[in-house]
Amino acid sequence: MHAVAPGRILLVEDERPIAENIIFALEQEHFTVKWVSKGGDAISALPVEQPDFFILDINLPDMTGFDVCRAIRKAGNQPVLFLSARQEEIDRIVALEIGGDDYLMKPFSLRELVARVKAILRRTETRADTTAPAREVTPLVIDEKRSRVEYFGEKLELSKYEYFILCTLARRPGWVFSRDQLIDNAMGANSAPFDRTIDAHIKGIRAKLRKIRPGIEAIETQRGFGYSLRENW
Repeated sequence: MHAVAPGRILLVEDERPIAENIIFALEQEHFTVKWVSKGGDAISALPVEQPDFFILDINLPDMTGFDVCRAIRKAGNQPVLFLSARQEEIDRIVALEIGGDDYLMKPFSLRELVARVKAILRRTETRADTTAPAREVTPLVIDEKRSRVEYFGEKLELSKYEYFILCTLARRPGWVFSRDQLIDNAMGANSAPFDRTIDAHIKGIRAKLRKIRPGIEAIETQRGFGYSLRENW
């Protein structure tokens, strides 16, 4: 017995042979795949196709996959898997920090691609099932438009750098950010790379959080790696 089609995928890939192989592999698993070769076409398709999942090549003829991902994130939270032949670590970091869920290097096996798509969908479906009823009691709420932070319903007064550090951590709870990554995100790439500056700001944020909830460690130290925001409250 065939399974019911598990979702609609928008594939953005400018190389036809690669796209055709991906489409074949995903359709074998009963996904419905819409393929476009340009970023502009993908953005135009968003309100029409309303896909459940995106596979984005980074190198596109008219724009980058990063640009497409930013447009996707303005419209919704559907999962995004990046594809790229680029080897640079910074591309993987950017892909994840702008809202990508995973990054797969070319060349790749089609079995691995399908496995990653399924794994991402399992994670996002689990989050969707548990997020809705928990929204009213979310410990940390950040309104980036107004630069306002609430912790367990109380307004949190932060310095500029404390605010940007906390925003960076909050975008990917459980994700470990190195000191260098926090410096780049919160202070800018041209800042003096003093690791202990980040430590001091983290200490300040923790002190303010503990005033509101003394028994909870919201920011966790990952020794030898960096810091992460608590994922399970």
